[in-house]
This record gives sequence, C-alpha cells and structure tokens, in this order.
Amino acid sequence: MGKIILTGDRPTGKLHLGHYVGSLRRRVELQNSGEFEKIFIMIADAQALTDNADNPDKVRQNIIEVALDYLSCGLDPERATLFIQSQVPELCELAFYYMNLVTVARLQRNPTVKAEIQMRGFSDSGADEEGVQRPGIPVGFFTYPISQASDITAFKATTVPAGEDQEPMIEQTREIVHKFNSVYGPVLVEPEILLPDNAACLRLPGTDGKAKMSKSLGNCIYLSDTAEELKKKVMGMYTDPDHLRVEDPGKVEGNTVFTYLDAFCRPEHFTRYLPDYATLDDLKAHYRRGGLGDVKVKKFLIAVLNEELEPIRERRKFYEARIEEVYEILHEGSRRAREAAARTLDEVRGAMRINYFDDRQFIEEQAQRFRQ
Repeated sequence: MGKIILTGDRPTGKLHLGHYVGSLRRRVELQNSGEFEKIFIMIADAQALTDNADNPDKVRQNIIEVALDYLSCGLDPERATLFIQSQVPELCELAFYYMNLVTVARLQRNPTVKAEIQMRGFSDSGADEEGVQRPGIPVGFFTYPISQASDITAFKATTVPAGEDQEPMIEQTREIVHKFNSVYGPVLVEPEILLPDNAACLRLPGTDGKAKMSKSLGNCIYLSDTAEELKKKVMGMYTDPDHLRVEDPGKVEGNTVFTYLDAFCRPEHFTRYLPDYATLDDLKAHYRRGGLGDVKVKKFLIAVLNEELEPIRERRKFYEARIEEVYEILHEGSRRAREAAARTLDEVRGAMRINYFDDRQFIEEQAQRFRQ
C-alpha cells in the first residue's frame, strides 16, 4: 500500500501563520512532491461543534474561510481531496466502535486533552477551585482523540503532518489501532506524525510573545491579512523589553521577531531587502552586540512575510470571486472521502462480525442450524 496523508483543521476562524508553518505549508510541499498516493485534507466541523454547539452558524460560516485558505495556499483539489468532516457519516460510526477500546482514565491522561480543557475553561465538576461556576466538559469534546483516530484510520493514513502539540493524539490513535487489530484482526493502519523540519515552526508564538498563536488571545497574523494589517501587527510585536535604545545589546532568544525570521527568512531575502547583512546569523550578531534597532528588524520581517503572503492573497481573491466553485470542490471531495471511508468501515464491520446481511455464509449456517 502506498503512503497516504490525512490532516485538517477545525473551522473556528481564518487560518493564521501558526497553522501555515506548523502544517499547511508542509502539506502543499508534500502534495507537490508526488511521494504520496493519496492526500485527504479535512475541515473538521464536527469536532468544532464539540465546543461550539451553541453557535453552529459560526462553524458554518468558517467552512468557506478555511477552504479559501487551503486553496489560496496552493492545495490542489486535483491532487488532494478536500472535504468536510460532517459530510462523511462513516467517521461517526467508526468513532462509536473505537470508544469501546479506550478507557476514561486513558483519555483523562492525554496531555493535549488536558491542555485544551484548561484553555477553554471547562471543569469536570462544573466549578473551579474557588467555587466559581464553569462550563462542564462536553462528552464529544472529551472524546476528541477517539474522533481523531476515526478520521485518520478511515482513510488508512500512514502520515499525519501536524505540530508537536498533536503528538499525544497520534499516539492515542496508534494505541486504538493496535487494540483493534489485536482483538479483531489486522485491518487498521498505524499512522506516523510528520513534524515541521524547522524547529521555529513547531509552535510559532503569537505577536505578543505568548507561547502559541491563538485566535482567542488575539495575537494572530492571518493568512488573509492585508499588507497594511500585517505591517501594523509586526510593528507592535513583542521583542526584548530591555532593548530600550538602539545602542543597547539585545536578546535574540525569546524575541518574537527573530523567531518569525527563523521560520520564514531565506538567504535571498537579504540580497533583496537587507543587503548590509549576508545571513540571519549576521543580523542576530549585530542585534546582540547593540547598534541595531527593533524598527529596522521589523521592517525586514514585514518584507519577508509580504513576499510569502502576497501570492496567497492573490489566489484568495481569485477564489473569493468563485465561491460556488469552492463549495462544489468541497462537495466532490466529500463524496470521494465518503467512498474511501465506507470501504474501511466495511472492513471494520466484517472484522467485528457485525456485517450480518453481507455475510451470506453466516445466514446459510444459521438457517441450517435451525433446520436440524
């Protein structure tokens, strides 16, 4: 069997640079490499509803935003299947069967689940330590790793491009696959995570220097931001708080501007935008010894980011004028995804011995038993 990719995003808003360097840019590279037999890219609306059940219109509206970001970044519907999770009901059935293979205690130990519960303010008791009322944990959200395992295994994905925060989720999928295959037979495929090869891309910080770019924190640079919006956000970026004057020595470590340059800068950018320096190491050295102001470095970053984002902006304008075509791409992709998931589900049902009406031999054996 050839190599297969499954990856995707929750439609909770427009995609940002964290998504781009963490996974999306890599998806396009892998698509264009010809290395993979099939590529499935999912808009995970059903998973988004697990903590947005009271706001379905938000999820509904964001479907098209994510699809536009996918297409504008270069994902090609001729080479990758772009689909909507909820339009493949086989995924729900698989998740239901997998629930019998995972304990509550195991889900509670999942680091990603714990982090997400804390970030969203959920409480298993309905209140925090001070007794302040907090929303309880929806069962659908709590079982998120099982749903993700269903998504991955339905397409027999061998490879899941994702950020490092998803490693516990992929490990849980492998556990489910191993348990299923041990109990019922070798039907499912164990996936491997494919992390970004640039360390700066593992978890791009927000513009405020927070550990992670997050919509809820308001520290994102979106792929659809205009050049003017980008400039405003970069100029307000967190740097070294002790670098008060140009002549002061500055810290590169923990400096958001330099982290972004690590993620996006290439040698040819210096020739085009900052010819006084040959490499990023030269720029960092000057900043460390003093005599280099934050504004100059930020203007360089703006130029680098605009070069990366301008083709994305242009492709987005193209597809924004063809919204009906975008929905048709998603419709056709969802149809193809459902066909693939249905084949896996048939194998799963057969292995679990619940394919009653498809197993003619079983029916004949039952008939013979009652004739005796």
